[in-house]
Amino acid sequence: MIGFAGIGIMGAPMAARLLDAEESLTVWSRRAESCGELVARGAVLAADPEALFAACDTVILMLRDEAATDAVLGRGTDAFAERVAGHRLIVTGTHSPAYSASLAEEVAAAGGAYVEAPVSGSRVPAERGELVVMLAGDDPTALDAAERLLAPLGRAIVRCGRTPDALRTKIAVNHYMMAMVAALAESLTAARLAGVDLGAVLEVLQASPMDSPIGRVKAAKLVAGDETAQAAISDVVKNCGLVLDQVRAADATTPIIDLVASLYEATAASGHASADMVAVARMFAPR
Repeated sequence: MIGFAGIGIMGAPMAARLLDAEESLTVWSRRAESCGELVARGAVLAADPEALFAACDTVILMLRDEAATDAVLGRGTDAFAERVAGHRLIVTGTHSPAYSASLAEEVAAAGGAYVEAPVSGSRVPAERGELVVMLAGDDPTALDAAERLLAPLGRAIVRCGRTPDALRTKIAVNHYMMAMVAALAESLTAARLAGVDLGAVLEVLQASPMDSPIGRVKAAKLVAGDETAQAAISDVVKNCGLVLDQVRAADATTPIIDLVASLYEATAASGHASADMVAVARMFAPR
């Protein structure tokens, strides 16, 4: 039996893809009502994290942050060893590399197998099974099993080495992606203000080497003024922090992401933390 904890913007479509692949799934989320559609499709609802681990030998975690992950695992309590011993733990959230490395050591010491498996993509790619999954870990058997299990979620699975190299890779990818979306928001906002036909701009972009799936999705949202969250500003701010930590530790010169991070932070501070990342376009509108 496969367990899945964290049925949110990303977790819900990821779990649905596993059901599509005919996996037997037990689910748990802090908000039990978010599991309703999955349960209607045949998933079993666990009453709490303890019940989830008792029922499953492999548990996938897609949780908002490190504190939520620690809480589900019972980290720092006697429950931790009971939950992870003899289990394969696949952590798909985006956390700090230092946190992941520490958790991997504790899981191994408790007799469990740890797989770091962050994903690149937002809600729509998750629904389509078009995420890119990055894998890292020290247990080859667990990595092989995770690759087979997660195959329905993505267009590609990339092995990155040992923990925490998958997260370090994900952070590098996020560095580029967050800057790209901010640049797209600035460009389309400026074009609209200049009276340029945005339909023509999109047609050119989509016929050019600059075309990309995320560019198409975010450009459509920008043109429509659709800020429904696929990747929320609050999550982008968190990811900017991880990028800045990584580049500072490397003593890299990064004026672009420094500016981009400040734009997303200002968007959150202006009351739009729960909006999609395209809400950064608000920073480019006339004041």
